[in-house]
Amino acid sequence: MPSKVLSIILGGGQGSRLYPLTKARSKPAVPIAGKYRLVDIPISNCINSEIKRIFVLTQFNSASLNRHIKNTYHFSFFSSAFVDVLAAEQTPGNDGWFQGTADAVRQSMHHFLEHDFDYALILSGDQLYQMDFNEMVKAHKKNKAEISIATIPVNAKDATSFGILKTNDKNKITSFIEKPEAKLLPDWTSEVSDEMKGEGRNYLASMGIYIFNRDLLVKLMDNPDTIDFGKEIIPQAIETNRVYSHQYEGYWTDIGNIDSFFEANLGLTDEFPKFDLYSREKRIYTHARMLPTTKVSGTNLDKTVIAEGCIINASKIQHSVIGIRSKIDAESTVINTYMMGSDFYQPLEEIMDDNIISMGIGKRCFIKNAILDKNCCIGDDVRINGEDLKDHETDTYVVRDGIVVVKKGAIITNGTII
Repeated sequence: MPSKVLSIILGGGQGSRLYPLTKARSKPAVPIAGKYRLVDIPISNCINSEIKRIFVLTQFNSASLNRHIKNTYHFSFFSSAFVDVLAAEQTPGNDGWFQGTADAVRQSMHHFLEHDFDYALILSGDQLYQMDFNEMVKAHKKNKAEISIATIPVNAKDATSFGILKTNDKNKITSFIEKPEAKLLPDWTSEVSDEMKGEGRNYLASMGIYIFNRDLLVKLMDNPDTIDFGKEIIPQAIETNRVYSHQYEGYWTDIGNIDSFFEANLGLTDEFPKFDLYSREKRIYTHARMLPTTKVSGTNLDKTVIAEGCIINASKIQHSVIGIRSKIDAESTVINTYMMGSDFYQPLEEIMDDNIISMGIGKRCFIKNAILDKNCCIGDDVRINGEDLKDHETDTYVVRDGIVVVKKGAIITNGTII
């Protein structure tokens, strides 16, 4: 008999480290890989694991997320499957926002308890990975665990940025430390595979993926003083409950800031990308759009991913991701760039009007080290190069870590140099 699992995806807070991509949308709704949204990743992992009762918790700018989920995830009328968005709501017993990950689950608990489930699978809405949750559920049951935490081996350099767990030889977690100083790390090694040892990845980091037994989760949510899983619930539970590690050694990255978001997207252009969009078993689902094929004329393409519905006349595109409905005009060069594309096609009369800067990239442009949010209008003879630029913000763009992020719908006039 299959396990009764309810999935809860945490949409995160304001996503300030991903600003300006989160200026008008919640973090799970940020476009990724040219045609998907971040939330498609955990939802697809659930569907591929036959877990089809899914809640997404969010509180900031949730309109586009609601619209995406409503338009994308349709199940059979005769099925109990669903993907529902739960935004922070005022109730007779509570009039506040979600204060942390555990508080979000606590405030939404009355919705979860309307469903029959034995285990709650709690996921983050801003991570890139492909994982079979069935294996984690099986290990959870085999260990007679009350809580299981997905962990990934990391090296000493990365360990100081994560919550690090220490396990015994049965994978039971014995202790936890949040973002340890480098001098403490020698005491925090765990048993990992020979392959991981060879890469110097001897420390187990929490991936922010948890399985809770239903009864324990309900009990833990009774304490309103605990508001966060990683900082409070998990460290306290290790002292009193059976908490086990489920070790994962595949590709996983936390999309925490502009730099990691940029790297994760451009990594898709590698010959054998670590995140495999071409897997039959681990496919990523998203909104099915009825778009035409992409048309390319006279363009030198190298290590480039192009979504559907694009019209490309550029001279060169290298190491870039070009999103849906993108338009790039003649003699333009695009390097190390994630262009998110457009939500709609402009009427032909607007495109032909010389007084209007149309969506996409104009003629004779040079774009390097940039993220172009949806519906950007880049005029002719524009030069954008994020290299060596200091962090700053204007009305139309933000510079972060040497990357120029052009804001959604921004108009960059002819001849502009950034």
